[in-house]
Amino acid sequence: MHPTVVAFLTHLKNERNASIHTIRGYEDDLGLFCQYLEECSGQGLDPTTADAQRLRRYSAWLNGRGYAATTIARRLASLRSFYRYQRRQGVITSNPSGGLRNPKQPQRLPRLLRVDEVIRLLDAIPTTEPLGVRDRAMFETLYGGGLRVSELVGLDLDDIDHEQGLVRVRGKGRRERLSPVGRMAVEWIDRWIALRQPKLTGERAVFLNRHGGRLTTRSVGRLLESYLLQQGLDPAASPHTLRHSFATHLLDRGADLRSVQELLGHRSLTTTQIYTHVTKERMLDIYRDSHPRS
Repeated sequence: MHPTVVAFLTHLKNERNASIHTIRGYEDDLGLFCQYLEECSGQGLDPTTADAQRLRRYSAWLNGRGYAATTIARRLASLRSFYRYQRRQGVITSNPSGGLRNPKQPQRLPRLLRVDEVIRLLDAIPTTEPLGVRDRAMFETLYGGGLRVSELVGLDLDDIDHEQGLVRVRGKGRRERLSPVGRMAVEWIDRWIALRQPKLTGERAVFLNRHGGRLTTRSVGRLLESYLLQQGLDPAASPHTLRHSFATHLLDRGADLRSVQELLGHRSLTTTQIYTHVTKERMLDIYRDSHPRS
């Protein structure tokens, strides 16, 4: 890895307080760009010497290797951040990524579960054993608050406001927000906490694995897939599907887009606007099914 890239990653860690997942993503994206430069020249090149034409060729190279448009856009976004940093540091005098365009993105609607499917999923979780109570509490919280799965597994005991029905979550960029999760979620969290048995006395994680340690995002995904299969629901649905369903169900029932943005913890309203397309699709489905002239 070139020293200029190492300096940028160090900046992300020490000054931007970026998560380990964010840093790994930048490291992967910038590492691929360095690999491309090496293939072009036969030797390692300082990425800060690349010009705008080289970056456009890199974008075409990514497309030629079959990367999805979303992946190419992310890799180019990493380059933009890298060059903005180098410009601020005075390493370069002009930003070669300024005119770099993203490939056209295909419009893909998020995968969803209907309200009745979510209720069916939650009610079917067996709660005669402690881990079943944990799972019911987890998925009630995911759907009740529209949380990211990383936010769910990151919850600590003192993040729960049991009386107000709020949880303090740490979202992307480690931004904190208070999120309502609803009465049902809090009731199941309380039932789980009464059964919770941590391996270590100081373990503060709300949701534990069978060994008493903090549960991982991957484990939550596997558990959800198992419950979906048991109920004959879409096994390709993920914990993030519950977050998408949360947002869409709110909008379907009259919530305004700005409020949903705040609840989801989106920095930009543009990110939330994809759900307006989902509700339009549902509106058209209802029209086609119901109107005699459809």
